[in-house]
Amino acid sequence: MSGAGKSSGRSLSDEAATRKRGRSLAALGYIQPQTYEELRAVLSSGTVHFPKRLRQVAIFMWQHPSDVALGTIAQVAAQAGVQPSTLVRFAQIFGYSGFSDFQGLFKEHVKGSWPEARGEPRTEAEPNAAMHFLHGMVGASQASLGRIEAGFDVERFEKMVTLLAAADLIYVIGSKRAFPVTAYLSLTLSQQGVRNVLVDNVGSSALDQVGCIGDRDAVLAVSFSPYNSITPDLVAVAHERKARIVTITDSTFSPLIPLSDSWLEVVESDFAGFRSLAASLAVGMALVQGVAARRGT
Repeated sequence: MSGAGKSSGRSLSDEAATRKRGRSLAALGYIQPQTYEELRAVLSSGTVHFPKRLRQVAIFMWQHPSDVALGTIAQVAAQAGVQPSTLVRFAQIFGYSGFSDFQGLFKEHVKGSWPEARGEPRTEAEPNAAMHFLHGMVGASQASLGRIEAGFDVERFEKMVTLLAAADLIYVIGSKRAFPVTAYLSLTLSQQGVRNVLVDNVGSSALDQVGCIGDRDAVLAVSFSPYNSITPDLVAVAHERKARIVTITDSTFSPLIPLSDSWLEVVESDFAGFRSLAASLAVGMALVQGVAARRGT
């Protein structure tokens, strides 16, 4: 084929790809997002249904906008656990030609604000590796707690307190990384005189543990991405039996959200592959205190 023919072929291919993206955007019923807030609104609307890898990207971008804004495409892809080409595909879904243009939404979002304390290595010398890690985890915890204070949804929180306080029995559900949170919340509820059941799945008995749940009970569920635990199945059982459900989770993509009467978003920062639980525990303890106060226990 001649050079002109090849060029014409590429041109036709590019036009077809553009038309395809345009049809995709039109089918979703929105225009190209121009700000990070508009992008979040689209992602939370439920109109976009991603395949597995693109969903993984969406969850990462939802939880870590600063990392997306400040990283190279290779760095962001590595952190999200995907190939760089997947980031390009994700950007193109929203009408952008590539990742760098799409990244501009995130750069604008973080511009003028102080970078998050994400547990980056300190410049001064540290006595040993253990102290370096400790400083990193403290930084991650501070970033998690700071994020909660910056965007706490008081209305949703009060609804969660109301639903839990009115329940005959509270089932506390969480597994894997969420289990330390639910175990402590169950303990503190008991210490405050609030009847509850910790669904701990000992002996693979979780489904039996929620077997008696009814419409006068409530569930306090905690779940974090990648959402591959037994928690969604247990919450689905409670939902079928008309129990009230409140959830602490880390993104709008959580499978618990469609089942929940109210939910709060809590995003934890990480350091060296270890993720903080500071914000989840703080929000959980505030719920316990609120329920105890409302019930006068």
